[in-house]
Amino acid sequence: MKLFVTGAAGFIGSNYVRHVLETSDDEVVIYDALTYAGNMASIEDVLGSRVSFVHGDICDRDAVAAAMRGSDQVVHFAAESHVDRSISGPDAFVHTNCDGTNVMCDVARQLEVDRFLHVSTDEVYGSVEEGSSVETDGLDPRSPYSASKAGSDLIALSYHTTYDMPIIVTRASNNYGPFQFPEKVIPLFTTNLLDGGTVPLYGDGMNIRDWLFVADHCSGVDVVLRNAEPGEIYNIGGGNEITNRELTDRLIELCGRDESAIDYVEDRLGHDRRYSIDCSKLKAIGWAPAQDFAEGLEKTVAWYRENRAWWEPLKANTQAVR
Repeated sequence: MKLFVTGAAGFIGSNYVRHVLETSDDEVVIYDALTYAGNMASIEDVLGSRVSFVHGDICDRDAVAAAMRGSDQVVHFAAESHVDRSISGPDAFVHTNCDGTNVMCDVARQLEVDRFLHVSTDEVYGSVEEGSSVETDGLDPRSPYSASKAGSDLIALSYHTTYDMPIIVTRASNNYGPFQFPEKVIPLFTTNLLDGGTVPLYGDGMNIRDWLFVADHCSGVDVVLRNAEPGEIYNIGGGNEITNRELTDRLIELCGRDESAIDYVEDRLGHDRRYSIDCSKLKAIGWAPAQDFAEGLEKTVAWYRENRAWWEPLKANTQAVR
């Protein structure tokens, strides 16, 4: 089988390609615009007889059609994905996430691909004060990022309803692991701490997130791609809900620093208090997270400690948004 994987020079997509290579005989076409978060250094080791790379924008219909032709299934990771960037510049998020997803779905429809998996986020459910979100819950996005992802989910699912396309949607909790661009909280805090700097902690630090190791996310995506029913939505979560302050304390300990490294900063606009998703639906078709959170965090910090050659140029060349 030949997979067309968008955004696979980025964090989750590059890890997913590695998962496919390790667990199947499939071929992969990586399609990526190489924006600031896309990095050839993240995929140079996987390019070869089974993996090819095409530089292109998901909003470019002709380029997408030329690159996708001959592929059997599509896994659509490509997106603008940083909340803070969406607050300072929302246009790019609506354009890429909504317009780009529409182009992807329409081209895939015309080429009659066998299956199209659209990768989304738990942030579309909004802040969850009690309990956990299930796939049938209403959407309540509260940032331009999450709103654009909610819109892209609805666009993708509309192609299933209108055209009977084999569309599936996944919604994952916060990911962590190797090859994550150092503007997201875990790699930003880790690299700052390793360099002797401080870490910017929003508000009172009591916002809660569920952390999912990227390899577990990739295995969940693959289970959905190969086993799920078209037209369905599946949550993928790690079951590791902790406050941002507790996460910060763990990273400080792993990096050999103390709490004097914490710089409390003004809270993010519209900062959701808690995300929580129920993953029973996905577990019922054969998936469960495998990575213990404490061990996964330790592995992640070790990866950044050992791979300065990957992240130092990114921090030097890009003004990371907190």
